[in-house]
Order: sequence, then structure tokens, then C-alpha cells
Amino acid sequence: MYKTIISLFTVLSLTKVVGQEKNFPKNPQEVIFKTSDIQNFWKAFDTIENSDVNPFETYIKNGTIGLQDFIPYRIISADSLLTMVDRRRLDYEKIRGIKVKIKEEEKKIKPYFYALKYWYPDAVFPPVYFVIGRFNSSGTRSQDGLIIGAEKLKSLDHLPGLVIHESVHFQQKWPKGGETNLLQLSILEGAADFIAELVTGQKGNKEAINYGNEHKEKLCYEFIEKMNGNDMQDWLYETSGKDDRPNDIGYWIGYEIVKAYFDKAENKKLAVKHILNIKDFDKFLKESGYLEKYIG
Repeated sequence: MYKTIISLFTVLSLTKVVGQEKNFPKNPQEVIFKTSDIQNFWKAFDTIENSDVNPFETYIKNGTIGLQDFIPYRIISADSLLTMVDRRRLDYEKIRGIKVKIKEEEKKIKPYFYALKYWYPDAVFPPVYFVIGRFNSSGTRSQDGLIIGAEKLKSLDHLPGLVIHESVHFQQKWPKGGETNLLQLSILEGAADFIAELVTGQKGNKEAINYGNEHKEKLCYEFIEKMNGNDMQDWLYETSGKDDRPNDIGYWIGYEIVKAYFDKAENKKLAVKHILNIKDFDKFLKESGYLEKYIG
């Protein structure tokens, strides 16, 4: 499974560069929240019982470019979506009124884009697409913008942190050619968590943070052994069950590496620029000093 995920992130890293070539606005005020896919989802959802065909075909056909970008690896197809809706219909019903709530949250989130602009003046601000998928992704980004899986939003309390996390990813320079290993992906994810926290004050995955802090020494030694490979299991996206660690411990250690780098820097805004434009991840790790005593 993790090889599939690596392929996904290879695609994302390649499209990431293309996305930054588009003329997205540099003014945070011009950020657009697009929620039409949510409305179209409910139109399809409410005709399931009376339709002889899969109504989600229309949902996909009429979807925004954000929804189209969300289909590979996530929605997959109209049939896959219908199967999930049949299985979890009550869970979908719980978020029926979320479009109105998201529009209300937009006013609260926009100031955080200004904060991101303060820390990183070169930031650009693509549209934020809110779509409904198959409960397998809270958020991602493509060459066309940020994409939030609205069905995963049990609460909107952490929506600012999620949107800024994905916005940080949109600013990042990903490894050329899509080549990624555990160290690179952990730093990229950890950097998004760190800068999102710097901007919003909201921490990322608290379960992973608590576990990482409690088992730091063991995890640091394990990470050193695996960081140059592309086996992400037990670190990013899934666990083997070999112990009681939660998902995404890689986010925690990436965050700690980035934080150590930031804390050592005299010029904090310049440090953020470096964090978003890492060219040599091994050098960045060394300059952070975070794993120095474990490597030694």
C-alpha cells in the first residue's frame, strides 16, 4: 500500500511545480473558497433512491477542477463513491449543513493568509475547493489549488490549521523529479505543520505529538535507520501494528527537525523562506542539529 502512496506523492510533487507556474494571486484578500461541489453532492445524494443510474456520475461531470483533481487515489469513480455512500449514509448525513458553516468560517480563516504572507512574502493564494469524497482524505493540493475533503470535518475548530497546512504545501519546493524518501517527506509534512502552527496557533495531530514526545529516543534511533529509504510504514500514512504508535509519527519528527532549525536561526523570516525552499534535506537535517546525538 505504501508504494501506492509514494506514487501519489510523486505525482503531487511534480504537479506542485506546475501549479506554482500559474498566475495565482499574491494578495490574501483574493483567496476564494469554492463550495459548489458540496451543493452538487447533495443533489446527487437525494436522488439515489429514485434514480436508475448512478447520480454521482453527474456530481463528477459537473464538478469543479478541484473535484476532478480529487478523483485519482481518493474518489476513484462514481461507483466507488456510491458504494461508500451506501455503506456510510448516516455519516454523510451528519455533515449536511456544512456548506453554510464553511462560508461562515471563511471570514475567520482569511486573516491567517495575511499572517502567512507576513512570514513568507513570496506566498501565492490559490482557490480552496471544498469537495465531498470517500472519507479517505482531509485535505491535499494539486496544481489548481487546495482541496479539502468536507466529509472528514467532524468539527470546524481545526479548519484554519488544515487550510494553512495545505497552503504551506502549495508554497513548498518539492524534490525535483518526484524522488522522495522518508526524511524528505517527514520534513515536508513537518514543515507544513510547523508553519501552520506558527500562523494559526493550532497544533497538528496531538496524538502523534504526544506519542512522539513520550518515545523520543526509541523513535529517533529507528528513524535514522529508515530515513534514507522509501518505506513509509509506521511513519507516514499507515502503521503495521508492531506497537501502539498512532499514524503519522513522521509528521511529529519532521516538525521537531524544522522547529530545531527555526529555533537556531537568528533571522526567523529568512528561516521560514529556507524551510519552504529546501534543496538538500540531508544538509537541512544536519543544520537543524536535531538528530546529532543519535547519529553520533
